[in-house]
Amino acid sequence: MKERKLSEIHPRQNSRRPLLLTLIKLSHTIIWAFFAGCIFALPLAGVKRRFDWALALTVAVLLECFIIVANRWRCPLTRLAAQFTEDRTDNFDIYLPIWMARHNKAIFGSLFLAGEIIVLGFWLKG
Repeated sequence: MKERKLSEIHPRQNSRRPLLLTLIKLSHTIIWAFFAGCIFALPLAGVKRRFDWALALTVAVLLECFIIVANRWRCPLTRLAAQFTEDRTDNFDIYLPIWMARHNKAIFGSLFLAGEIIVLGFWLKG
C-alpha cells in the first residue's frame, strides 16, 4: 500500500494532524503496555503454576509477533502514524523513551524468551 505524503492530505485533515498523531501514539502506547504486561506476567504465571494463563499470555504475544512480522517488522500503527508527521525518530509513533523504542524488540524479545524458559522449567517440574 502506497503511503500518502503529507502534502497530499486534504487541507481540512492537515489541521487535525496533531490530534490524530496524538491519538495514534496514545493507542500505540496502551497496546504496547498491554503486551509488555503480558511478557512480565508470563514468568509469574509459571511460578504460580498457572499454565492456562501462561498459554493465554504466550498466544497473545505470539499473535502480536505474527502481526509485526507480517508487516515487515513494523507495527501497523507505525505506518499509520507516519501519515501524520515527517518525524522519523525511533519513538515518533509511541510514547516511549527513544532508547526503549529503538531497542524494544530486542529487550522484550529477550524477556519473553526468558519468561518462556521459566514457565517451561516449572511445567517440567510438575
